[in-house]
Parts: sequence; structure tokens; C-alpha cells
Amino acid sequence: MPQTMTKTFTIMSGFFSSILLSIAAISCNGNSSAVSGDTLATASDGENFTAESPRMANDPVLPGIEVLRRDNFEALQGKKVGLITNPTGIDNALRSTIDILATAPGVKLTALFAPEHGVRGDYVAGANVLNETDPATGVPVYSLHGKTKKPTPEMLKNVDVIVYDIQDIGTRSYTFISTMGLAMEAAAENGKEFMVLDRPNPLGGNKVEGNIAESAYRSFVSKYPIPYIYGLTPGELARYLNGEGLLKDGMKADLTVIPMEGWHRYMSFAETGMPWVLPSPHIPTPYSAILYPATGIMGELDYVSIGVGYTLPFKLAAAPWIDAQALTDSLNNLNIPGVEFRPIHYKPFYAFFKGQNLNGVQIYIHDFKAAPLTLIQFYIMQELAAMYPTKKAFDKATPTRLEMFDKVCGSNKVRELFCKRYRVEDMLPFWQKDAEGFKARAEIYTLYQ
Repeated sequence: MPQTMTKTFTIMSGFFSSILLSIAAISCNGNSSAVSGDTLATASDGENFTAESPRMANDPVLPGIEVLRRDNFEALQGKKVGLITNPTGIDNALRSTIDILATAPGVKLTALFAPEHGVRGDYVAGANVLNETDPATGVPVYSLHGKTKKPTPEMLKNVDVIVYDIQDIGTRSYTFISTMGLAMEAAAENGKEFMVLDRPNPLGGNKVEGNIAESAYRSFVSKYPIPYIYGLTPGELARYLNGEGLLKDGMKADLTVIPMEGWHRYMSFAETGMPWVLPSPHIPTPYSAILYPATGIMGELDYVSIGVGYTLPFKLAAAPWIDAQALTDSLNNLNIPGVEFRPIHYKPFYAFFKGQNLNGVQIYIHDFKAAPLTLIQFYIMQELAAMYPTKKAFDKATPTRLEMFDKVCGSNKVRELFCKRYRVEDMLPFWQKDAEGFKARAEIYTLYQ
């Protein structure tokens, strides 16, 4: 994952599309909970997978792998399975999806596909993952993080269905969703089925922020035309990519989603009762996932430390030249909804400003619903530019850093508009322009209330 870090849909088009597609309903195979084919869940269906069977209010949410197991692996019976996963692919007892499917009756696990960090999490950030054999199961592991990012026909020759089970963090630049989309393309190209074992979005299902990525700025960190915070679960996003024809050449995968049970769009990850396994080294907690979109874009500039290299990744903004109390006061005086700051002083153990004494702010989110997560970093850059006119965020950034910043933003216009006066108000209309239209269009692909 990057640790630092166009299609525009209008509300009207989303409204009419919702009417046209509202006749489509969730399709269930027999007693299975699977959502398959191109069927769409719409707001008018009244269908969701929030409580499919009686459950106590304090029971943990069941991830897709547990629903699949409860249904006796019906959707995979007699099939050869290629699994894309990492250490986050677990049941609520922390047992790996790899080991669950390897011993599932009637299922043959024939291949594992490794994203960044590997299927067992034994590769450090940025390291190329090798083709190897999983020692616990004897199943071949094919790397999707290196020269090859998409399963090849040779990798898929002994596979009937590609299964995807990874905990994501709901932010466009976090690249597991790019891996998922490419694997969906490979499934479509090679006549294979594709299945998502769904998991929560730790940012919930209601928050959408940021412009849709423009075609000229698509990359592995902004591969699809979606907002920066997109408010969908992995299964819902797969349905969106498939239904909107956003895979290569508009191709469609033979897609099935095994939904969660008990998840609601308003939920924080803590409210799910599920165990958290870090999806990458700098997202050790669900709170890190919440603050990743609050500082990660700014982190691409090597301008200030955002806590990567210290014990609070993505929760800080600091540099040797900052007056911590003055910055704290300036930011708190903005009264950013749901956000507060306190002064902090620390010395990073590694990464940017390693071994230097830094001063800055720690970010606290006290009202998640109200907090404009992605704007926090722009407010920080705004106030620092006012306090230190000779140390503005983009003044000394290298061309490589500027290019990466634009790719993560999905456009160069965010930077260009902000740089005019280093004022959030100058880039805000562009940043916000696609959110409501996307939410209206994406609603027809949602599975949960």
C-alpha cells in the first residue's frame, strides 16, 4: 500500500437509472445467501442482508466466509478455487480463509493469489512477492505484487472460480481494490467465475468524499472512476465496477457476492464486534483506517511527517520547524466539524524526518459523521502556509512527488486550485462535485441498509 499516500455521474441520471433498474432484485440460489449474476439490489426492493436470521444485538457481524460456511459452502461445491487473500481473510475466531477452504467439504483449493505483503503477511511493505508454495496447505501461491498484477491464463488453468477475501479500508488509493478489479477482468477474459466474500467498510457505508478520478490520472492508486472515499463494501464495489462497465473494455465478470450478516451502513468497525487484523503495517487499528484519508494525500509530498515511522501512523502532522501550540490553536480556531487537534512532540524511528525532533499536531475525530476526513490535510497545509509563507506544501516538492499527489487525488486540478492561495475554499467545489451523484448511482448496487 502507499503508506504516504471521469466519469461524472449526475444526481438526475442516477435518479432515472435507479427507476429503470429498480425492477431488478437480489437473486438467491436455493437457500444460499449468495448474490449472483447482474441482479441489482435497489432502494425500492426493501431487500438487504442486515439480519437474515434472528441474532442478538450484540452478536458480531458475520463476514462472508462465515456465511459461506454456514451455508455448507454451497456456492463452491464441486469447484476448483483460486483464492485472493491476505492475513485479514479470517473468520471471527481468527482462522484463515485459506485454511477454512482447504478443508471445506466438496471444495478443492487449487491456487492462492498473493497481493502486497503476501497471503500470510510475510512480506514487508513494497517488497515483491514471489511465486511459491504455501507450506501449511501445499497449494501453489502466485504473486500479484511484482511484475504481474493480474492472474494469467497459466495461473488460472486449474481454477473454476476466483474467490476474493480481503479487509479493505474504504479509500481509493489503498490498492487492494485495484487487485480485485484486475482479477475480475482476468476471470471474465478466461471464462472463470468471480466471488467476493464480503467484509465491512471501516469508514461505514454513508461517507463519500472527493472527486471521481479522471482518466488521465488513473493508476494503481486510482484505478477506477470513483471518489476518494467511496462508501461501499468490497462486494458492493465489485457489483458497481461490473454493473457500470468499468472493467477493461466494458467486460463483465460472472460475479457472485457472499454478503455479510448483521452489518449496517452506519457501523464503525468497533460496532461490528469483529476482530481487526492489520491489512498493512501502517494500518494497525481501525482508527488508523479512519485517519488514512485525513493525511495520506498530504503524505505523498514529503512535506511534513504524518506519523508513519512513529507509533501513530496517519494521525499526526509535524516537522522540525513547526510551533506545535500555534498550529494547534490555528486549526482548532477553524472549528472543523467533528475534529480537534492537540500539540505533540516526537522523534520518528524511521521514514521521513527519521531521528529528528518534530513538533506538530495530533488529530482527534470526535464526530465521525460530521468530520470531513479528506479535507483535514488541506486545512493543515492552509494554516501552515499562512504561518510559514516560505514553507508552503508544494514549493519544494519534486516532480515525482507532485505526480504521485495528482494520481492519488485523481486529478491535477485539486493541486492547481489549492495552490492559487493555499485556501481550502478554492478547491472545495471541485473536490465535492461528484459525491452526491456517485452516491445516487451507487445506491442500486448496495446490499445493506
